[in-house]
Amino acid sequence: MCIGDSYRGVSGAGCYAHCVHGALPGAQSAGNGRKGVVNQMLKNKIALVTGGAAGIGRAICQQLGAEGASVAVVDFNREAGEECVAQLQESGIEACFIACDVSNEDQVRAMVAAVVERYGRLDIACNNAAVSRGSGPIHQFTREVFDQTLELCLTNTWLCMKYEIETMLATGGGSIVNISSNASLRGQAFNTAYAAAKGGVNILTKSASTEYASKGIRINAVSPGVIRTPGLEKYFEEQPKMADQLRKVAPMQRLGEPSEIAHAVAFLLSERASFITGQLLSVDGGGAVRG
Repeated sequence: MCIGDSYRGVSGAGCYAHCVHGALPGAQSAGNGRKGVVNQMLKNKIALVTGGAAGIGRAICQQLGAEGASVAVVDFNREAGEECVAQLQESGIEACFIACDVSNEDQVRAMVAAVVERYGRLDIACNNAAVSRGSGPIHQFTREVFDQTLELCLTNTWLCMKYEIETMLATGGGSIVNISSNASLRGQAFNTAYAAAKGGVNILTKSASTEYASKGIRINAVSPGVIRTPGLEKYFEEQPKMADQLRKVAPMQRLGEPSEIAHAVAFLLSERASFITGQLLSVDGGGAVRG
């Protein structure tokens, strides 16, 4: 669902990389993560996460790092991105921040190249950055708003996949998870551009998965329901009745947490999901199947 979603990829700034590396004292010497963590699903993997500075994206970065991955945090918000990297470092996680407008092809190309330059390869990627540029009845939508929403929710995902896949092919394979939305499954009144764009992400995921399955690249998607992000909390401050209304319509009678999306993403990126590709996993407390 798009309420509270925030876009981490549109900026006029060029691609900029700042790496923070080396585990803190007390962290494991092999791989990342907190001291005492065993059986990490993503040990020694190289990951990138777009829209990684806050909300669901930050939770994904934290979970991938906790599972042993080195994480490139990709975001247009440099301050928030560097804060995220510092937080990861405090947990003993190798992290690298890359400022990037993921709707700009040159910057996306440079962003993926920066990951490879720093770490030597790219193993796993989560394409999370997206935004809806407007809402309202279809007949009141402008062409500009509709096109921008498609660009910032669908085209940017395709751009990132294009260069992630190219890099993974050169190094023998990898795994990608795209972040969709339950708006793409049931539709969402007054938010048609976003729902349509995320529906496109679903088909993009399925189509690409068949192209690259035999080449060692798995591609899946996670579809979040209503997730308690900072953006959603701000929305609740403006519309206090909506929190209770959203809880009541959810079969599990609660909202989701960013960490619950992150756990699903980490699983799909890991070898524990080695025979899973082209799938859309709804993490929504049953919202997609409610009557």
